[in-house]
Amino acid sequence: MSLVSLFVAATFYASPGTNQTPSTADAATIAAIEATCYDYIDGQLEADPKRVARSLHPDLAKRAVIGDTPDERLGLRRMSKEELVNLTKAGALKTPKAEWSRTCTVLDVTDKAASVRLETPWFVDYFHMGRFEDRWIIVNALWYSKPKKSS
Repeated sequence: MSLVSLFVAATFYASPGTNQTPSTADAATIAAIEATCYDYIDGQLEADPKRVARSLHPDLAKRAVIGDTPDERLGLRRMSKEELVNLTKAGALKTPKAEWSRTCTVLDVTDKAASVRLETPWFVDYFHMGRFEDRWIIVNALWYSKPKKSS
């Protein structure tokens, strides 16, 4: 395949016009993406497993980088939807509403995918969301814990 043919094919498959920045995506799309993000975090802060579960894809891949361990090179802490819902049931992050501090920032949007940054005092999550019909769902999450503040 010639370089020109490759460029034409890449341009065709990139589907220009479907990518949107948060500033060009319609308000309803941004609101729906943010609602999913807030279901995820607010559900944990309220200890509401149903709210958390509805924000997550059944095949959720939630990971944190832990680095090399004696058993694994380039180690990841892995968590499934079921584990996260069970932690929510147990109240692992239950926090009085007066102490909530969280932000959801939509970073990028296409017609079927979005990237979102969630920040709390304890951790940051980067989400990949997918749009399934009219519903946005978290498919992947990469997170890290913030350093504990010394008292």
